[in-house]
Amino acid sequence: MKQKLVLKQSLQWKMNQSLMQSINILQLTSSELMDYIKEVANENPLIEEIDTDMDWEQFRPMHANVQSVGEINQSEMTMYDQLKAQLFMLTMDDELKAIIEFGIDSLNEDGYLDIELEEWASACGTTMDAVEEALMKIQSLEPTGIGARNLQECILLQLRQLNNYAPYIEDLVVDHLELVADTDTDSISRLYGVTIDEAKALIENIKLCNPKPGRLISTVQPEYIIPEASIHKEEGKWKISFYKWATPKITLNPQYEKLKDPANEATDYLKEKYKEIDSLKQAIMYRGSTLEQVIRIIMEKQLPFFEHGQSRIQPLTLREIAEELNLHISTVSRAISQKYVQTNHGVLPLKFFLQSGVRKGNGKVIATLAIKQLIQEMIKYEDRKKPLSDKAIKQKLRNEFAIEVARRTVMKYRDQLHIPSSMKRKQEE
Repeated sequence: MKQKLVLKQSLQWKMNQSLMQSINILQLTSSELMDYIKEVANENPLIEEIDTDMDWEQFRPMHANVQSVGEINQSEMTMYDQLKAQLFMLTMDDELKAIIEFGIDSLNEDGYLDIELEEWASACGTTMDAVEEALMKIQSLEPTGIGARNLQECILLQLRQLNNYAPYIEDLVVDHLELVADTDTDSISRLYGVTIDEAKALIENIKLCNPKPGRLISTVQPEYIIPEASIHKEEGKWKISFYKWATPKITLNPQYEKLKDPANEATDYLKEKYKEIDSLKQAIMYRGSTLEQVIRIIMEKQLPFFEHGQSRIQPLTLREIAEELNLHISTVSRAISQKYVQTNHGVLPLKFFLQSGVRKGNGKVIATLAIKQLIQEMIKYEDRKKPLSDKAIKQKLRNEFAIEVARRTVMKYRDQLHIPSSMKRKQEE
């Protein structure tokens, strides 16, 4: 019985390690994926070649950034903006939301909380209980590990995703992290009564954790904006074509095949390296298949946009995509993070296709981007001597398009479009 139990735990640890690698690879961009594979290749002699056939020059920002249609909807989002954009998934009242937003603004660039809880509570004029609840909400956001107060907590937040999370893991990370740094499997095994294999798997899991989760959603722009796929019309039908670099092909060095002889002392080492490659390939395939599912749903839901342009873009949320594909919402969030597609409207981030909406008088929902487009068109063709006020725009939206929005909403959208007020527009004439 005991041997069977140990075997089950060992297998579960390996499954967890593989799952964590798949999760980490899913959120990587194509260029980051290539860098990751190259790092693995440097330590794995079995990898001979990585085939992607990359021609990245065509996707330099100066080519991809041609007054991108996305610019009407979003400016560059900081780490703080991206975290606040996730708050719609959480249940909270306005008071708690304000406390959470203060906490998000108090994170450093690595994603760690840069303020004491007492100071946070005092600044918001609230209780410690409210601040602790706000911190829990922040720590539930993506990427996992955000909102940690130290390295140990950051690692634990990520490890808790594992199905086999055990109480002793917290003691190891909090009080004996040096054993992990030294890869001291013997001491971990003795200290917690686990097998050497379990100790080794745990160390590998910990080393897979990202110590600076905030960097995953920083605003540092890559030298290239690399689309994962192209959405285009062919013979009257909209199709998706994935570029080779979305699923790099790994070629093994044939010279190592002859070393598989069981009599060879290098066999165990080679087995480990082959397993490493198999795990990597599976993670790459998982990334590719998940991206394909998500992009296909986006294409189907946003067909009016591809056919007619931004005025016909549809409301769409992460939750809708997740429910359609029977995936966890965090999986979809990771899949679209910093990913782009080539379209007939330019190279666009997948997040561009996620649009909030406003319900019209006829019961239908219209995307906020489409409303912004209407506002922009109204102002473009207005009488320059009598420019439209925000109240007048509000009335035209209601009377001509059955769109009911508040005047302050019109003002907010106009500001986001970088259009001055009617008074200033008149002065400019």
